[in-house]
Formats: sequence, structure tokens, C-alpha cells
Amino acid sequence: MADELIDIYDENNRFLNVRKMKSEAHRDGLWHRASHVWLFNDKGEVLLQLRAKEKEQYPGMWDVSVAGHISAGEEPITAAIRETAEEVGLSLNPRDLDFFKIEQIREIYKSIKNNGFEYVYFFRFNGDKNDLVLQKEEVEEICFVHIDELERNLVSNPEKYVPHGKYWLEITEEVRRRLSFN
Repeated sequence: MADELIDIYDENNRFLNVRKMKSEAHRDGLWHRASHVWLFNDKGEVLLQLRAKEKEQYPGMWDVSVAGHISAGEEPITAAIRETAEEVGLSLNPRDLDFFKIEQIREIYKSIKNNGFEYVYFFRFNGDKNDLVLQKEEVEEICFVHIDELERNLVSNPEKYVPHGKYWLEITEEVRRRLSFN
């Protein structure tokens, strides 16, 4: 996977005026930012991506619709739009995305120390998943899963999903909330 220059923050999400390569941040456990975009539809389904088998972290596991590191000097929403275009071929603009929250994470996967702030967005997508174009280096496949089924699968087959913990349930609850306002 390609390395990239990213901004470094403190544990309170304050920019330290330091930039490092992503590999350095993961090696040293430095705080950095990422964007997540959750695609959902009016049927109560979320789009999940199966991470490519070549990914350093959690290869071959189901994950958020679109995710990626925020490049140095880049705004979170700009990264969300860029990553959505790269990973699933969907062109969005800032008005299309609804900001949800900033999720602070601390995780260790093998030798990767991933400390970060994930800027989480939602996009209502009622299109055909077959019209999306996958970035094969990042995404093996995609599928829509009803949030009820996702919650059951997280309990019965947790090994198939990136271990986001309670974040998964926050997402399914937020989709329910968004659909109740139709």
C-alpha cells in the first residue's frame, strides 16, 4: 500500500504543526485523522466493503463503506469526497455528506499502532451498487446489508468484521434515526 504524508495531532485532536509519513504514524502510535463515509439506503441497508487481501490492516474483513486517511493539509470532508471517488467511483460534493461525529480510536493491529480521529459522514444512496466502480487495491467487493442483519452478524460472526466495537451499533442506530425522519 502506498505511503502518504499526513498531519499529526495530540490526543485532544489539536494540530501539532508536524507532518509525518503514515507508516511512521502507525509505527510510533502518533495521532492522525481519517474520514469514514457510510452509505445507506431507504431500505435500512448499509453498504459494506470487503477490504482487499493486500491491506496492511484487517485484510479480507468487512468494514465501513468508504474510509481513508486524511492527507497533510487536507480537510476531513475533502478527504471523504476523495476517498468515495477513489474507492467506489461515486462523485460527491460537500452538500451531499452529512457529518455525524468524530470517533476517537486507539488500536493495535500486529505492529501497527493506530491512534486516530475518524470524521464520520453519512450519504443516502439509493442507486444500484453494480454501478459503483471499485478500487481493487483497496476494496475486494461491496454489498448492502440490512442493519438488523448486520447487528446479528456482528454477534454470530465477529471475526468477519473489522473490530470497531460499539461504533458499529452507533452506526446502525444512527441509520435508524435518519430513516425515522423520512
